Amino acid sequence: MTGPSDPLTRRRVLGLALGAATLTACSPPSAPTTASPTSSTSTPPSVSATPSQAHGPAAELVRSESGRPQVALTFHGAGDPEVTRRVLDVVRQHDARITVLAVGTWLAAHPDAARMVRDGGHELGNHTWSHPALSGFAPAPMYAEIQRCRDKLAELTGLPGSFFRQSQGQHATHEELVEAGKAGYAKVLSYDVDSLDWKDPGPAAIRAAVAKARAGSVVSMHLGHPGTVAALPGILSDLLGRGLTPVTASELLG
Repeated sequence: MTGPSDPLTRRRVLGLALGAATLTACSPPSAPTTASPTSSTSTPPSVSATPSQAHGPAAELVRSESGRPQVALTFHGAGDPEVTRRVLDVVRQHDARITVLAVGTWLAAHPDAARMVRDGGHELGNHTWSHPALSGFAPAPMYAEIQRCRDKLAELTGLPGSFFRQSQGQHATHEELVEAGKAGYAKVLSYDVDSLDWKDPGPAAIRAAVAKARAGSVVSMHLGHPGTVAALPGILSDLLGRGLTPVTASELLG
């Protein structure tokens, strides 16, 4: 995937409000960033940064090499719940399944959103509590971002989510894998195709970007963008025409 020369800077400010804001992009920085021990972000006072049980580092999954004619459309979960409903309506009409990596503040503001995703037969995962530039965090606040979203998912659905996905980065750093493992996640879900829908380039451009997907691809998309909704019918028709079935990430990578 290619992108602007300084994607970390262009996405430093999170475009997410508790009402009906839109999630910013999760494209990668130009190089992995080492977690800083002097990060200014502190652990939320209600969240312990010490896991009750230590686990080894999570494994990063980027795409499937099974050869099955499937792809996973994965959506970063934030934004207006009405747009989420429209996305779910489109995928239902095409008999597709998706994976939503939810931001914790979105879940807190719109608790019905998680149930709406699950009731549609789709999959939920953890995309941090507040969608920061996570790779720059020290280990304790990094863990807290993961844990706090995990606990909100468990509160709303009874489960912590199938995967963790790092925020503001296409690939996980080693420290992100370590902290995800400590939080109980065996798998971190990255991706090999970026739809670039967070840039709101228009439905045709989003559709063209997703056309790069091949059997086994994990595609990054975003809820909360009307252009994504407009592009989805064409995207799903294109995939069907190429013999590719949209499934959840667990099904693709299982």
